[in-house]
Amino acid sequence: MPEQPSDLSQAARGLRAVILAGGKGTRLRPFTVNFPKPLVPIGDTPVLEVLLRYLLKHEINDVTLTLGHLSELIQAYLMHAKELTQSLRLQYVKEEAPSGTAGSLAMISNLNDTFLVMNGDVITDLNLHELVAFHRESKAALTIAAHERRVKIDLGVLEIDGGNRVTGYREKPEEIHHVSMGIYVYEPRVLPYIKAGEYLDFPDLVLRLIDRGETVCAFRSSGQWFDIGRPDDLARAQEALARQRGDDVVV
Repeated sequence: MPEQPSDLSQAARGLRAVILAGGKGTRLRPFTVNFPKPLVPIGDTPVLEVLLRYLLKHEINDVTLTLGHLSELIQAYLMHAKELTQSLRLQYVKEEAPSGTAGSLAMISNLNDTFLVMNGDVITDLNLHELVAFHRESKAALTIAAHERRVKIDLGVLEIDGGNRVTGYREKPEEIHHVSMGIYVYEPRVLPYIKAGEYLDFPDLVLRLIDRGETVCAFRSSGQWFDIGRPDDLARAQEALARQRGDDVVV
């Protein structure tokens, strides 16, 4: 069990991290049919390597990867990335069948203290120390890093009552939502809600926790964030890298 630093500015230091790297990347097809999403390059660096360096910057080196689709290619890449992996304690968990974005946690042993879970296709400059400090101060079972996303509907939206009368008309409205960044802080007490062998996606886990009276919090971040599994975000990340050439896009 890592010692909890008294200085909350280093709250994430030494925590264990789980990276969910088993998805098929269906939104990036056909590119990901024969190529795993975590190895999609940003510039000339795979997303997974960017993410691992991001964790190391926060002094997190105990990392478990849950693998599925084309797992052998991910392991082969990391086996040859010795300059990176020599600073990490890497473990792998392979799914024989898809278990959902939360279900794979049931396959990981010794998650006995606060731990991080991250999607394997995230690029961000979120301060993990601030995230973990907020989580602990909130005494939450689970904290979700949240980002404000503006969604523009490129159509005229009708407001219609029960009698099919048009009561309003909004031309190409823009809506604001707080969306999950794919970065989470868990307490071990969440794990009994995840049954071994059960397919469980993260939204269903959140609703299950809320239904049982557990505290689930959101940590709002206004920093840089890209969900590389979305073609639009992948393009935006490449553009950001081009603008910031010579700098680290995630720090």
